[in-house]
Amino acid sequence: MSDRFIRFAEVEHRTGFCRAWIYHLIALGEFPRPVKTGKRAVSFIEREVDAWIEDKIKNTLRHK
Repeated sequence: MSDRFIRFAEVEHRTGFCRAWIYHLIALGEFPRPVKTGKRAVSFIEREVDAWIEDKIKNTLRHK
């Protein structure tokens, strides 16, 4: 896992979710919050997104 920043497009690609759904999950406290990286830019911490994806996979496998 990496400590680098990834942009919103990459998060959408990795999760398969659209921007609106990701913001919905953030509002519910169910997805890592973005970090402000510029005046009009946000990014996500790659390891947090990767950990969230891994957790979702583990939970899905547990419930089968």
